[in-house]
Amino acid sequence: MPTVQDIRRKAGDEPITMLTAYDAPTAAAVEAAGLDMVLVGDSMGNAVMGYDSTLPVTMDDVVSRTGAVARATEDTLVVADMPFLSFGASEEASVENAGRLLKDAGAQAVKLECGEHTVELTDTLTSLGIPVMAHLGLTPQHVNQLGGYTRQGTTEDTASEILRLAEAHADAGAFSLVLEHVPANVAAQITDAIDIPTIGIGAGPDTDGQVLVVTDVLGMTDWSPPFAKQYGDLKAEMESAIAEYKQDVENGDFPASEHSHTADDLDDLY
Repeated sequence: MPTVQDIRRKAGDEPITMLTAYDAPTAAAVEAAGLDMVLVGDSMGNAVMGYDSTLPVTMDDVVSRTGAVARATEDTLVVADMPFLSFGASEEASVENAGRLLKDAGAQAVKLECGEHTVELTDTLTSLGIPVMAHLGLTPQHVNQLGGYTRQGTTEDTASEILRLAEAHADAGAFSLVLEHVPANVAAQITDAIDIPTIGIGAGPDTDGQVLVVTDVLGMTDWSPPFAKQYGDLKAEMESAIAEYKQDVENGDFPASEHSHTADDLDDLY
């Protein structure tokens, strides 16, 4: 399994690969493909839990799903998201929640949607042995403040602020940085400016690695963001398989003899 130091050493070297996963079968498939990291993202709220944002996702949700992912992987670094309001309100609660993801769920690192308020927290967590992946640019937990899932860092002031916060979190001990939905040239400059690897999602080709939401990659939804690429059409495959199962049951074709068994001497119970 790669360690956070292995990931950190990849800055400027070979590309880092990462996908989200929220259950054991998906995590096992991610590992079988040989990806470096799997993110148990609070994107589970939109992707698999039926919510229209990440905000309703709870610590218990993330702990449960991180445990499933961790049990299914041996050679992939597991990073767990800190959900909305699980950090930032108090240092004590933030540390307790982050520690729970490592101690109880089996993650190797946590991810924080960052701002000025998480610089000191990153330093605290890393000093306690809890590796931190920072996240800047579009931070979906701030959707109500941002007014939507809009591109960030599109002006000189906002781009400079993302750069400043990236440098601050790198100095505070973060081992990597997710940059979401920012201009590619901004992401490239941030990547050059800091000594930890950047992981892009909608941030162009010049980051040190890439991450996407697995349901977008597999084609499991009717819509995906413009910066994602669909590599399969699993939604159509699922609908076709389920429809065929329904038809077989209704026609009496399932279960067939090979799907059943009989017990000798038990034909005269009634």
